[in-house]
Order: sequence, then C-alpha cells, then structure tokens
Amino acid sequence: MPDLDALLDGFRCGDRRALARLLTRAANGEPLPPLSPSGRGAGGEGPAPSKPCLVIAVPGPGGVGKSTLIAKLIQLLRTKNLTVAVLACDPQSPLSGGALLGDRFRMPSQPDDGVFIRSLAALSGRGAVAEHLSAMVRLLEAFGFDVVLIETVGAGQGDTAVHALADMVVLLLQPETGDDLQWEKAGVLEVADVIVVHKADLPGAEQTAAQVRAALDLPGVRPIPVVRVSGKTGAGL
Repeated sequence: MPDLDALLDGFRCGDRRALARLLTRAANGEPLPPLSPSGRGAGGEGPAPSKPCLVIAVPGPGGVGKSTLIAKLIQLLRTKNLTVAVLACDPQSPLSGGALLGDRFRMPSQPDDGVFIRSLAALSGRGAVAEHLSAMVRLLEAFGFDVVLIETVGAGQGDTAVHALADMVVLLLQPETGDDLQWEKAGVLEVADVIVVHKADLPGAEQTAAQVRAALDLPGVRPIPVVRVSGKTGAGL
C-alpha cells in the first residue's frame, strides 16, 4: 500500500485512486494534513476550479427514492459540465452491524471522470451520517469537485446532524407519509432549505405538499420552498 506522502502526491496530481485511499483513511479516523486544491480539476483535465464547492445534503426516509433522484441530478449537473461527488450514507444494522451499501446500483454505471460515488456505513445514534464525514467532504472539496451530494437516511427530530456539513439541505418526502402532527414534530423540517415531495407522479403528492406548507406556515418560521418532483418522469427536476 502506498505511504501517505505518495498518496498526497497522487492526490495533488488528480489521481482518483489516491483520493479513494485517502477517503478510506479519513473514514477510519486517521489524521490527514491540510490539503490545498489538487493540481487538476475533478474531471482529470485542466486546473482545479477556483470557485468554492457546493455541498448539498439529501436526507429522507427509506424508500423515498433518494438514490434515484440523485442519479437524475447527477445527469443534470453533468450536462452543465459540473463535476459531482456523492457520499451515500447507509445505516448499519443494530443487530449485525452490517450495511447494504447498495445506493450506487441506482446511480450512473457508465465510467465518467466527472463523477465519484462512495458508499459509507452510518452507525445508529449519529444523526444518520457516517463517522468522520466532515473530513471526507473536505477531501472532495480539495480534489476540485464542483458539487458534493450527501445522501442520508432520516427525516425525524434526531436526523439533523448533516445540516452542519452542508451548504444546502434538500429534504425528500413522499406522498401520504404522515399527518399534520408528524410534520410539526419532524425537526429536520426546521433545517431544510428546500423540501421535495418526491414521486410526484403518484396520487396524493399535491395533498402532501399542501400539508407540509401548512406545517411551515407558522409565525417566525422562515419561508422554505416546497416543490413536487418525479424522478420517474423528470417533472420538477
């Protein structure tokens, strides 16, 4: 295995294998020196972009279609010539300690130097995010990606930890997933910047969007856009 100095040299030259191995070290909690932007852009050609990376968190309950929607977003961002990295947090089983890490199967499978996807196991009780996620985000930023998407499971009061890591939180919900009282209890609504009612091609999407808007229509609550999106049809993307 290459030593740390060799990995850092490769990272600065835009080597994706060096990036992957440094991400593994970061995930294991190994300290890494401060990293300046790599010598190439995340797509492997030209200088690294000088503009800051945009970090977007995409939390939502299981089955809401986060991976499907992220796959569509990756396609959309790539048409704008933006490079994209994804950190997909998958919850560990409290019994076996295992995690499926299957999010990538719903995301692009064709080789693309402008896309990087990493699956991560998230321990229970950590706000639905993987341990040392912040260090991994910093690595992807330094590597030169334009956008970093963080996928996390969760839409409850305790699942707000990802807010501290992201510039924007895009919360996914799906039709017929709770009454007005449930929306009022969901603390993640308070940290969302955009709320997406996904699977908007299904019945009940408009009603769910109306329920969420009503829950947010309270004195002192900042306005949050509530939009309907269908990953299946592309409507609302």
